[in-house]
Amino acid sequence: MAKTPTRDAVEILHRRVYEGKPARLKNLEEARANEEIARGIHELRTAAALTQTQLARLIGTTASVICRLEDADYEGHSLAMLRRIAGALNQRVEIRFVPNRRSA
Repeated sequence: MAKTPTRDAVEILHRRVYEGKPARLKNLEEARANEEIARGIHELRTAAALTQTQLARLIGTTASVICRLEDADYEGHSLAMLRRIAGALNQRVEIRFVPNRRSA
């Protein structure tokens, strides 16, 4: 089946870079997950009006660890650390399993 022509830049990039390339799609999903975790930690910390140093003290680590956890490129998030952060911020960690997106 022929593809419908498009002028949507995002769609064009997706077709050229990701479509039919499962390894690239997997890497994209992993990057999105890491970014979501990093953004979530940052948003919770700033909503609590805490600096990285203050949050680090609350959970018994260093500010550099918090900085790494808030970096979208960081890939070493552990469930134990996420629970420590959540507990310090009066939150809980929730894990969901969702279907994979179908690759086009």
